[in-house]
Amino acid sequence: MGILDGRVAIVTGAGRGVGKAYALKLAEEGAKVVVNDLGGDVRGDGADISPAQEVVDEIKAAGGEAVVNGADVADWDGAKAMIDQAIDNFGALDVLVNNAGILRDRMMVNMTEDEWDSVIRVHLKGTFAPCHHAANYWRSESKLGRQRDARIINTASGSGLFGNIGQANYGAAKAGIASFSIITARELSRIGVTVNALAPRAQTRMTEGLRDVSGEMLERRDPEWIAALVAFLASPAAADISGRIFAEVWGFGYTVGQGWGHGPRAEASRDAKNVEESLRHALAAAGYNHGIERDTFMNP
Repeated sequence: MGILDGRVAIVTGAGRGVGKAYALKLAEEGAKVVVNDLGGDVRGDGADISPAQEVVDEIKAAGGEAVVNGADVADWDGAKAMIDQAIDNFGALDVLVNNAGILRDRMMVNMTEDEWDSVIRVHLKGTFAPCHHAANYWRSESKLGRQRDARIINTASGSGLFGNIGQANYGAAKAGIASFSIITARELSRIGVTVNALAPRAQTRMTEGLRDVSGEMLERRDPEWIAALVAFLASPAAADISGRIFAEVWGFGYTVGQGWGHGPRAEASRDAKNVEESLRHALAAAGYNHGIERDTFMNP
């Protein structure tokens, strides 16, 4: 018996990398899975459904149930059709894992409008659109007296939570997803839906070239460490966990983010000339933003 027996899940961006690991782990634990992937490259160019189909074939070969979906998750109608596909094929939807994403890294002063727009579209709208359509299904079920114990698991990033030079577009999108997750957790709690987000640290094609890792570091970046947390959050046992941002998720552990907090307060003034002294005292007492690497501050 798996911890997800009888549950139906969608995983976006599941043809490769951590998304593939999520889909395989959810299926291993008994879920029926819609494996979504447009099949583009890291920059979002092109389309090829074959990686997602291969994941479906692997799930079926292991005795599980899965169907392929090649929708662009940031397309409003495509996202709706994906939700409908899960319901039409498996009779329900219980879990939505939003993982699809692209990278178009560049220093902000050199970044093009298209590099900004495309990354924001895939990550932010590509999270919002599936969530919107799934939430409407769950709300309808609740009104009919069939409230489901549903889950949304979104993908944030250390780049968005802590800041990473050269990723203004990606970091802004991922920070937005974190805030979106906190808000939707509050909005959807009344209909039995939990919403959480996690920032994975894995070695995949999305992270190739960022740094050279080997040995234990490479092993701890195996996506399966992350997939185990996703499977747990998707399970009935996690019904009381919502509105959480897991700020670092990998083989070295799962960090629970503590969120924004109010720090030292400077005295307010209507006169700009009187602001500096009190403000500088408050700044001196305040800690810096944490860096992506533990025990660091303000990423270099």
